[in-house]
Amino acid sequence: MTKHDIPWQTAPGNPELARDEVHVWRIDLDDLSRSSESAVACLSQDENERASAFHFDQDRLRFLAGRSTLRRILARYCELSPREIRFTYGDQGKPELATRAETGLRFNLSHSRELALCGVTRDRTIGVDVERVRVRSNIERIASRFFSAVENAALRTIPAEQQREAFFRCWTRKEAYLKALGSGVFGGSTGFDVSLGPGEPARLLRVHDDPLEAARWTLCDLDPADGFVGAVLVRGTDWKLRLLQAEVEST
Repeated sequence: MTKHDIPWQTAPGNPELARDEVHVWRIDLDDLSRSSESAVACLSQDENERASAFHFDQDRLRFLAGRSTLRRILARYCELSPREIRFTYGDQGKPELATRAETGLRFNLSHSRELALCGVTRDRTIGVDVERVRVRSNIERIASRFFSAVENAALRTIPAEQQREAFFRCWTRKEAYLKALGSGVFGGSTGFDVSLGPGEPARLLRVHDDPLEAARWTLCDLDPADGFVGAVLVRGTDWKLRLLQAEVEST
């Protein structure tokens, strides 16, 4: 499924999230007038320590913008202040809200360069990925390592001028599934197949060790900005997507 026809909207102050809805927020990490040093005020000690570990100021500011905006987004749904948001972490390091059992709220965050996407649901597992489409001379080598045999065969049939976008579409679709499971491309990316042909709807085609698994999920392409592609994958088929533009406020 591809959601080219859904516009990115300005988010309301208190967005309502029904159980049959999926919200994906777009975050501009390089609007430095909004991602100021004061963002540290709403972060935890652990998050501030992680921010201080970045060597380059640009990377540190992007991290601050992403984490502080994530807190503000979740705070809107939880009716808490950003400082009150608490996270727990799974075995693979995937963050979850400490209040998930009470609120049913689930989320997933992905970033690439100056852009981040945050997906939010109630009582539905979600995975989100975004990648900047960039020139790579080693697409075939990377695909041979991380794509399945079916995906590699499909990639080789695509005209050369379309392979780069097909590669990144495939990558984001696979990452969305793996992030929903709480892992990454090093956690078994060759054990399932996704669609990747030009114009082919985004789909989780097959999970090799579970013939029923693919039917449990819905996969959607996203086009968050020029030069970027994304994907969101959510448990179930009975949901609708809403695309929201995040605003990074100063604390």
